[in-house]
Amino acid sequence: MIKRVLEKFAFHPAAINKVEDSFSSTVYKCALHTGENVYVKIPYTKLKYQRELDAYKLLTGKVPVPQMLDYWSGDSECPGAFLLTELKGKPLTTDVSSEVAFRVGILHARMHAICPPVDQETTRIENEFPNWLSFIESKFLDFAEDVKEIVEDELYAKSMKKFIELKQQLPAPDGPSFIHMDFRPGNIIVDGEKVLGMIDFESVRFGSIDIDFTKLYRDFLSFDADLYHAYQAGYRTIKPLLDLEKVLPFYQFLDAFNSIGWCKRRGVEKNAAFLKENLAILKRILN
Repeated sequence: MIKRVLEKFAFHPAAINKVEDSFSSTVYKCALHTGENVYVKIPYTKLKYQRELDAYKLLTGKVPVPQMLDYWSGDSECPGAFLLTELKGKPLTTDVSSEVAFRVGILHARMHAICPPVDQETTRIENEFPNWLSFIESKFLDFAEDVKEIVEDELYAKSMKKFIELKQQLPAPDGPSFIHMDFRPGNIIVDGEKVLGMIDFESVRFGSIDIDFTKLYRDFLSFDADLYHAYQAGYRTIKPLLDLEKVLPFYQFLDAFNSIGWCKRRGVEKNAAFLKENLAILKRILN
């Protein structure tokens, strides 16, 4: 597949290495003869390709993202592919300053400030906001079929009850806004004190911003109160920030539950560590 894609791009790199920690696309890091790197990205499905393509068109010039050098719409065997520049940094970690967290907040808010196009037909990015809670519930029930197969009956029953309980406590949805749906440290690239941008847009939607804080909080903000406060301060320089304490309990539960279902679909053994992590989160929430 990668050979065919490179032929379509008329591109001849000096070396090619597959990126192993990509979960929704097949990604290759390609070294050029000049010493620079670019990436070839092949989404798993046509819909993911179309979302990513439309996301680049929408985000470029508004928030920092890689430059799309070329794209191919694919054929019966390939969903499509992208040729992307490299953001020359490393994924975000908790070992950063409050200034970096502040700038992550700015980046996140700038993305959330993007609204659906007036002519929605110009994009394949779904606008789920008008039926937001129904969208969330449908995702939950879809993953529930997988979760039921790998957890104890009592844990499953408690989860179904908890979903209803927490859902009733949610404030009104906040949007419609562009939401990443996977805004986590691995998709945020930094270099020292600089936040270079974000990557991976296969799952983006227009919807309520409520859901978009969950993974960042799980993997970054929850570890250091100073980082959490700095992030919030940065976000508020662009737009108002909702009361996260009111929405995080529900979306943390939802993320853990759905992630268990995701592990079942993608392979329990292959994703054993991630499954164990989310089972622990779910049990902690339910107890």
